Amino acid sequence: MAGAVLTLTACGPADSRGVGDGAAGDREARYRHVIENPHPRPADVIEAAGAPTGVARADDGSLLLTYHAANVEDDEGPAATAWRIVGPDGRTVAEQAEHANAEAAPPAFKGVPGGFVRVPPGEAADGAFALDVHGKRREVVVTSGPLTPRPGDVLLSEREPSLIYRPTARTVAPPAAVPENAVRLAVDERGTAWSLDQPLTEDPERVVWQRDGRTLGSRAVPKPYAGGTVVARGGTAALSLIHGEAVRGLLLTTDGGAHWRTILGAGIPFQDFEHDPQSLALELLTDGRLLVGGAAGRYWLAADRTNRAFHELRTPAPFTSLTVDGTVLYGIADATTATYDLVKGEGLWISRDAGRGWRPHERLG
Repeated sequence: MAGAVLTLTACGPADSRGVGDGAAGDREARYRHVIENPHPRPADVIEAAGAPTGVARADDGSLLLTYHAANVEDDEGPAATAWRIVGPDGRTVAEQAEHANAEAAPPAFKGVPGGFVRVPPGEAADGAFALDVHGKRREVVVTSGPLTPRPGDVLLSEREPSLIYRPTARTVAPPAAVPENAVRLAVDERGTAWSLDQPLTEDPERVVWQRDGRTLGSRAVPKPYAGGTVVARGGTAALSLIHGEAVRGLLLTTDGGAHWRTILGAGIPFQDFEHDPQSLALELLTDGRLLVGGAAGRYWLAADRTNRAFHELRTPAPFTSLTVDGTVLYGIADATTATYDLVKGEGLWISRDAGRGWRPHERLG
């Protein structure tokens, strides 16, 4: 979204640059100039876009932040995108910007060993490439031949058609041996593929888990619910349960599928989840705790790996997205509708203690 200058320099929620100083008209002019420029500068795109659209973390602690600025009045017309890699010391090591159009999907990346991989923008794997932590582009092999998921593989696209990335071969491919009617997928660190199978018959939807091409088990989605988002890590797997047009609960296992239970409360006010169920934030920390959220920028975190009780996170501003890497949380505060103006606390926020404390991301140079 368009908005404030990204909170990469040290500042707090009270920062009031851009609108309060009477520069709203100038900001709109600068914004329009950026999206119409055939060769925009990364710093200009970042200033125009405000908060990043996404954040990815490499294994050395480097972050890749993506930005997107598009026509505010219409969903057509010119746009500009940019990415910036910030090293573990907070210094910018590489950045790039491109002219685009508002109808094209903004770039997105996943963190992988040694750098980042671009998530293909469409239904095919074309458009995927890798960047090392210094921003040097590395080509990847794109193949239609499926790969059986194994430890170390990274899931690039969880919705059908699903795609995985194998860092050791620098290859992007569809996963092998998943159910024919699988519509959502998660791959855990053991190489176990957990999928939501939606048969075309009257049979119930099922969560199916497989390893090395062998089906280990399956679990029917309880009636009257339909399945939604799937996540899995360390023997824990969760599926959001949808009834009507809203998320109403979770189906959860913490022992690799041996036992399952349905969560309809546990401190999470599912009755407030009247948003698009596909936009639900559902993430697992490496310590086994489940993060649930997305309802009006609110998020709930489990008290422990049993995931039997949840508490709401206190955040410095309403987040439009929240990403988990290990036990570190990355929250993005941004406008929910396109605007030239600022929102309070806009930018990237980081919590290294599972949401107890937050600080704005700082860029040192």
